[in-house]
Amino acid sequence: MGFVQGEGRTQGTLFPVTLEELIPDDHVCRVIDAFVDRLDMAGLGFERAEAAETGRPGYDPRDLLKLYLYGYLQQIRSSRRLESECRRNIELMWLLGRLAPDHKTIAEFRRMHREGVTAAGAELVRLARSVGSVKGEWVPIDGSKFQAVSSVKSVHEREALERYLEQLEQSDEQDEVVIDPSAVVSAVVSALEKLHRHPEPEVAFMRTTHGFLPAYNVQAAVDAEHALIVAQQVTVQAGDNGSLQPMAEAAQAATGGPAQAIKVVADAGYSNGEQAEACEAKGILPHVPANRGVNSRGDGTLFDRTEFTYQAESDTFLCPARQTLARKQLMRKDRAVLYAAKPEVCGAFPLKSRCTVSSRRIVTRHMHEEALQRMQQRATPEAMRLRRATAEHPFANLKYRIFGHPRFLLRGLREAQTEISLAVSAYNLKRMVNILGGRKLHAALQAT
Repeated sequence: MGFVQGEGRTQGTLFPVTLEELIPDDHVCRVIDAFVDRLDMAGLGFERAEAAETGRPGYDPRDLLKLYLYGYLQQIRSSRRLESECRRNIELMWLLGRLAPDHKTIAEFRRMHREGVTAAGAELVRLARSVGSVKGEWVPIDGSKFQAVSSVKSVHEREALERYLEQLEQSDEQDEVVIDPSAVVSAVVSALEKLHRHPEPEVAFMRTTHGFLPAYNVQAAVDAEHALIVAQQVTVQAGDNGSLQPMAEAAQAATGGPAQAIKVVADAGYSNGEQAEACEAKGILPHVPANRGVNSRGDGTLFDRTEFTYQAESDTFLCPARQTLARKQLMRKDRAVLYAAKPEVCGAFPLKSRCTVSSRRIVTRHMHEEALQRMQQRATPEAMRLRRATAEHPFANLKYRIFGHPRFLLRGLREAQTEISLAVSAYNLKRMVNILGGRKLHAALQAT
C-alpha cells in the first residue's frame, strides 16, 4: 500500500478553487473585514480616506488597517514581513484582494495614523458595548513595562549629556565659572546636536523583569465582564500613582461617558488621595489599598498612627494618653500636614517608650486623608481577587501572544502608542471572537 498522493503540479481542474471558498465562514479575517468596512475612516482621522480625482491612485487606508490588524493577531509587526506575507499568505490574499503594498507604504501608514488607529480601537469598544461584551461596572486597572528600542548605552549617553548641560546652566545662574567657556562652546553645540538627534528623548530606565532597562509604562483599563481592554495609554512615568485618575476617566468615557458610574480596582501602586477624590466627584469609585508608610523606628513596637484620633473641629490629633498633638507644618511636596506633641508632655508620659524614641511624637496626616480612607475601605479581598483574575490576563496576551516579546518595534512615545493601539485592537478582536464566535460576531458587524 502506497502513501496518500497529492495532485500533480501541472494538473488542471474544471472548477478552480476561489479564495472565497478557502476562508471559513467563522474565520477572523471575515470579522476584520466587516469591522473595518463599517468604519468612517475620514471621520476617524485617516488621511486619503477618499480617492483623489487626479494623480496616481493610492492604497485605501481600510486595506492597510486590515493588514495591520491581521498582522498583530499573527505576531507579525514588521512592515517587511507584512509585505512578504501579502505575496504568500492566502488569508491576506482574501482580505486585501491580492494587493501587495511595499514595506515603505505599510510603515508610512502606521507612522502617520496614530490618532486614527486609536479612534478605530475606540469604535471596537463601542461595538463590544452594543453586543453586551462590555458592561462598564467593574474596571480593573494595571500597568506593565515594555522595553523600548533604544539601547542601554544610548540612553546612558543621553542622560549624561543632559546632566552636563544642566550643570553648565546652574553654574551660569550662580555666576560660577566651573569650566572655561571658550573651551566648551564646541562641546556644548555637539551635545545639543546629539540630544536633538536622539530618536527616543522621552524614554527612561525602568525596573523590568530583566533589570533596569529603557522602557515605557503601558497602562490598561480592563472591563471585568469579559476582560476586554477599554482604555490604554503609554507613559514615561515609572510609577503608577499618577495614572489612577487619567485611566479611570478614560475607562468611564469608553464605557458610557460621564453619566456612567463605574468601580475601578487597582493595586496599592495607584494609591493617590488627590486623584481618588477627583474620581469620586465624577462618579468613579476607586477600590485601591492605601499605600501607607511603615514606622520602623523602635523595631516596629511603637504605637501605630491608628492609635491617634483626628479631631476635625480643632484640626488636632489626640494621642493614647488623651493629650493633644497640634498642627505644626504643611508639607506641600508630600501633600501632608505634620502634627506634634509638646516635649514636656511626652516626657511625663509613663508609656513614652512605646510611643516614640525622640523627645516628642510626630504624626502626619495626608491632605486627602478622607479619600484615602474611603478608598481603603472599598479595597475588599473580593475586589482584589477580581483585579488579579482580570487585569493580568490581557497583559500576558499582549506581551507574548500579540507582541511575541514585551518590546516595542518602533522608536519614540508616539510610535509606541500607535503600536499599543494596534495590539489592543487585535487582542479585543480575538477576545470577542472567542466570546461570541466568529460567525455571530461577523453577523453583528454586518447588521450594524
